Amino acid sequence: MGRAPQLDHPSRIEVAPRRGLRREEAARYVGVSPTKYDEMVRDRRMPKPWRIDGCVVWDIRKLDAALDSLLDDGEVNEWD
Repeated sequence: MGRAPQLDHPSRIEVAPRRGLRREEAARYVGVSPTKYDEMVRDRRMPKPWRIDGCVVWDIRKLDAALDSLLDDGEVNEWD
């Protein structure tokens, strides 16, 4: 068997963990659509982002805390 072809360009998949997430990434991390995520930021269920120059990013630690808070407020039993 022959060798697998080599790519001329590096993969666009990032494997390094990051603390700051862009909007779409934050929504995916939380498990909702970007539109739903925007709603959750507006009603303060999710934290506000911070701006780094022209980039708007969310702190993954604050996302974790917000998710924990949602669970504490109204845990959902998947069997109900």
